[in-house]
Amino acid sequence: MEWFLVLTLVVLGIGLIVIEIIFVPGTTVVGIVGLLSLIAGNYFAFQYFSTLTAAAILGLSLIGGAITTVIAFKSGTWNRFSLKGVNTSRVNLGPGDQLQIEQRGVALSALRPFGKAEFDDKIYEVRSAGNYVKQGEKIKIILLDGPKIYVEPINE
Repeated sequence: MEWFLVLTLVVLGIGLIVIEIIFVPGTTVVGIVGLLSLIAGNYFAFQYFSTLTAAAILGLSLIGGAITTVIAFKSGTWNRFSLKGVNTSRVNLGPGDQLQIEQRGVALSALRPFGKAEFDDKIYEVRSAGNYVKQGEKIKIILLDGPKIYVEPINE
């Protein structure tokens, strides 16, 4: 029974650490649980077996973990989970000459403070001047800062 407990904890720990490294990078619950499982497995090895046997289990778990990680990286099976697409789109590519301060339009979405608005039948991403603007409300441009368009509601 002792062998089963120690080997289960060590294998589970190595597996969870490899999953952490390859699939869920960062310090998350998976990595912490894996590390705790690996430590517990080696702790119980020193409790149940002789020092020489426990040291061998510790060495084998370290070597096994390193080999498993290297094989997991080289196999490439995790490539199907990784993102390969590149986002090349941009927001408001050069509205420059087409828009002017005080130009009027309509909010296509609620501006909290960002959202979409329509000016001269073209859709732009805009930012309100700190006010909440409801969808469909009439707005006007108050500032053009490069690709950034600042608007405020028109109070008529």
